Amino acid sequence: MALVEVHNLTKIFDLSESAFGGRRAGYVRAVDDVSFDIQPGETLGLVGESGSGKSTLGRLILRLIEPSAGTIRFDGKDLLSASGRELRRIRSDMQLIFQDPFGSLDPRFRVEDVIAEPLVIHESLSHDVRRQRVGELLRAVGMDGSAMPRYPHEFSGGQRQRIGIARALALRPKFIVADEPVSALDVSVGAQIVNLLQQLQREFGLTYLFISHSMPVVRYLSTRVAVMYGGKIVEVGTTEQITREPRDSYTRKLLAATPEMAVS
Repeated sequence: MALVEVHNLTKIFDLSESAFGGRRAGYVRAVDDVSFDIQPGETLGLVGESGSGKSTLGRLILRLIEPSAGTIRFDGKDLLSASGRELRRIRSDMQLIFQDPFGSLDPRFRVEDVIAEPLVIHESLSHDVRRQRVGELLRAVGMDGSAMPRYPHEFSGGQRQRIGIARALALRPKFIVADEPVSALDVSVGAQIVNLLQQLQREFGLTYLFISHSMPVVRYLSTRVAVMYGGKIVEVGTTEQITREPRDSYTRKLLAATPEMAVS
């Protein structure tokens, strides 16, 4: 059984409700009748250019924003009908790794408190047990307990992303949406983070939705690839099929934009 099942998911934004002031007529169909599934233990790469709806789709699946239509099932449960205690329990199994390691960590919190925050909200643990768990999580992402009393600004971008990953792992989730987690990092540092995500997937039995605009990164990490354009999924297939025998013209365009991946 699929861990994540998405059927006919749609999100329409009313431009007249813009938070930036002024009134604009019309609507934007950011996600348009999208359907796919994600199997336990796999990485589904979601690739497309900026503005294609990738991040909106990831947040819809986590129910951080509400869809206009469609259904989402997680581990056999209807996510959109869940509320209260059930939704809180389901959410502990679904986590998000943010794109920006600079803006996603509260600068007022020490690293120990950043990572421990989900544990404080969702689990009743003593301070000592919580502190021990934070140390274990830091070691899992290649850091150590010396980071705990320090603040996020004292670390590099790659280290901050590791801290964000440790926080996402705190509740031992089944499913993680990784939203462009290496796009703000140098290539070499980003490669280290991608390798870390692979290692953690093996160790913790994780399932990923890996969102990226980079086809090479998606190819390296993903089991299957979904290509998104204009709010729609235009093609889904195995990584091998998508990169070697793409059916959709937009997929071919993405591949052609990366010379070493261009296909005839």
